[in-house]
Amino acid sequence: MVRAASDHPGFAMAAMSIDVEDWFHVENLKSAIPRGEWDGCELRVEMNTMRILEILDGCAARATFFVLGWVAERCPELVRTIAAAGHEVASHGYGHELVYSLRPSEFRDDVLRSKHLLEDLTGKAVRGYRAPCFSITDWAVPILQEAGFTYDSSIVPTIAHDRYGRLNGMDAGTPIVRLREDFYEAAVSCMRMGRRGIPWGGGGYFRLVPYRVWCWGVRAILRSGSPYVFYLHPWEIDPGQPRVDGLNAVARFRHRVNLDRCEERFASLVGAFAWMPLGELIDRWNAAHAGVEATVLDGEMPAVRVGVH
Repeated sequence: MVRAASDHPGFAMAAMSIDVEDWFHVENLKSAIPRGEWDGCELRVEMNTMRILEILDGCAARATFFVLGWVAERCPELVRTIAAAGHEVASHGYGHELVYSLRPSEFRDDVLRSKHLLEDLTGKAVRGYRAPCFSITDWAVPILQEAGFTYDSSIVPTIAHDRYGRLNGMDAGTPIVRLREDFYEAAVSCMRMGRRGIPWGGGGYFRLVPYRVWCWGVRAILRSGSPYVFYLHPWEIDPGQPRVDGLNAVARFRHRVNLDRCEERFASLVGAFAWMPLGELIDRWNAAHAGVEATVLDGEMPAVRVGVH
């Protein structure tokens, strides 16, 4: 079986990640704002990301910024500012297309376009990838590795979700797994319930759950010995973003719930825990847990070596 962080109490480390996309890129708004209208929408991502950088800097916290290539192309100085502040720049793909909606060749073109753009802007290799709406799928993993990525962080091992993808061998008890030689998956955190769990890694769940309860859950995950992985989007701290007509009640709720409270909650969370980028979390994991073979059961993946004693 796969050995997980919970098998090794003491690896209580937390990674912060920011998915850098603008308010109109969100899947919840897709029915009302088609892709062809993006260039006519108000850009607010730069302002909101700069505010996130200020909050992180105030607490000496470092993060991984998964930057959408579409944003990087239009806000190149923002990408340079993120890198210059000591944060990790990673890829959120280029066009915010759900991975499983693309052909493999289209996916390869999307991630390479994003990776090359980000590397040209920062002068550094881009190691990490996160799929839009966490829509990763098994066939995408070898393509990511061939493109030069060394890790993915797109799995939310929850009980059910209408958009999330799946990877064989990943569940709520295996937060970091070596999927292939020199390629890792770092799952977004869940409160474990058997093989699956309740999403506890950020986004709309963070905005919905009372803050004190959220912090209790984070501490419970860390006390179990598992690393904790959090994410947020810059638009989530922006209650002043345009309101969109034509949405159904579910989409409107998902997008706007507690936007007015999120910045304060986020600043409190950043100050309450010590944070590092995801790439560093994986490196520390490997350094702390070197060497045991692990076999993924109940899936089609071959035996893998997870960085565990």
